[in-house]
Amino acid sequence: MAALGVVAFSLTFPATAWGLEGFGPWSLVAVRSVLAAIVAGGCLLALRVPPPGRRHWAGLAVVAAGVVLGFPMLTTLALETSTTAHAAVVVGLLPLTTALFSALRVGTRPSRTFWAAAFAGAAVVIAFTVQQSGGALSSADAYLFGALLICAAGYTEGGRLARVMPGWQVIGWALVLCLPLTVPVAAVALSHEPVELTARGVTGLLWVAVGSQFLGLVVWYRGMAAVGIPKASQLQLAQPLLTLVWSVVLLGEHLTPAAPLTAAAVLVCIAVTQRARG
Repeated sequence: MAALGVVAFSLTFPATAWGLEGFGPWSLVAVRSVLAAIVAGGCLLALRVPPPGRRHWAGLAVVAAGVVLGFPMLTTLALETSTTAHAAVVVGLLPLTTALFSALRVGTRPSRTFWAAAFAGAAVVIAFTVQQSGGALSSADAYLFGALLICAAGYTEGGRLARVMPGWQVIGWALVLCLPLTVPVAAVALSHEPVELTARGVTGLLWVAVGSQFLGLVVWYRGMAAVGIPKASQLQLAQPLLTLVWSVVLLGEHLTPAAPLTAAAVLVCIAVTQRARG
């Protein structure tokens, strides 16, 4: 399940780049959240799911701040000036950061082998993605690293909540919780930012709303609950490489011959983290 979430997430940056062709950054983020909340809320109503207990709302607020609002907004702003290859640095660091947040928040204690493989995998991904972007750091880095931290917190809290309620309900209630904010922001943003309803722009919006914001997080949180937050997070080491593949196919970006070697190294690191006790 977690692997399916990684595949869905790998399309987020290219889809966001498409969405920015038709929408402004604030419109794209707000509308994607509203659309995802409508889908999630419809599922919650159709299945007559009772609201979570009071003790869970604080955790849902962290999920909402991290994965519904913070990460999409910061990465969308970054992608206005950054390539998808450069933005993939964030995803390369996300597994390690999520494991660190998990150790602090949930009390998990992975083995030394796990940490060694996690650091090695993160280093490989960072080196590859920075090399792909020419080794230069852009002004978007502040957005990217801020997104990294807030998303790791949201993933960790969502993974913890997915132990006591289905993963789709975790992200569903987080999306619904944001509606009082995202609806008025969407209305204001759409009235102030230019909108051009192109095929690529609408497709990008629909994917980040339904594929990344809802369905991807549904299977992701379910996977985290099944195998544990640290191990599930390391599957995301493959996400930047998948994103780069989609960038070639969908955006016409070019990769160096180092991609297959990097992919092999990352897969080895993933295999080690999945076997390591944690």
